[in-house]
Amino acid sequence: MSGESNIAAVILAGGASSRMGRPKALLEWEGETLLDRQIAVYSQVCRRVVCVLGYEAERVAQGLKRGDEALLVVNPRPERGQLSSLQCGLRAVKDCEAVFFLPVDGPGVEPRTLERLAAAWRECEEKPPFVIPRHAGKHGHPVLMDGRWVAAMLELGPEATARELVHAEAGRSRYVDVEDARVGMDIDTPAEYELLVKGVRS
Repeated sequence: MSGESNIAAVILAGGASSRMGRPKALLEWEGETLLDRQIAVYSQVCRRVVCVLGYEAERVAQGLKRGDEALLVVNPRPERGQLSSLQCGLRAVKDCEAVFFLPVDGPGVEPRTLERLAAAWRECEEKPPFVIPRHAGKHGHPVLMDGRWVAAMLELGPEATARELVHAEAGRSRYVDVEDARVGMDIDTPAEYELLVKGVRS
């Protein structure tokens, strides 16, 4: 797919992971960290993968095995929230036709899910602002944003959230039903991580 479309990915790994008590990007699952796994998945279908670090950036960067397969960007003000990290990442993927964005706190979707979302975007003559996966009636990640909407996301003020823009354009966006339950998975607490490791949530 990477040869057909100039699609990028922005993986958000700049949060404080306060509820987890340690960087979620470095949580291990099936022999690799969550961030390494995300890098591996998105590198298969994207021309550029950007990982936005923030809190404990040096520790996270040093803990990666696939760091050289992505562009690591540091959000200098991670306390401003997830939108600020997304904006840092988007500034590093200029001129892309579309960009996936997602938080790092999950085991990663299947590559075929990314392929399906990208195909849904490509086949639309009038490109939707966002293509959003849906599993069992619930929306999930990653969101695929048409490149023409990058500027609008960058213009959002510090009090805004990416979700506000996505919701505002819901009527023009496209929702794609997928069988991949991982689009709705996020790991925020030690208890949730334990379930993931035990295979309860895989």
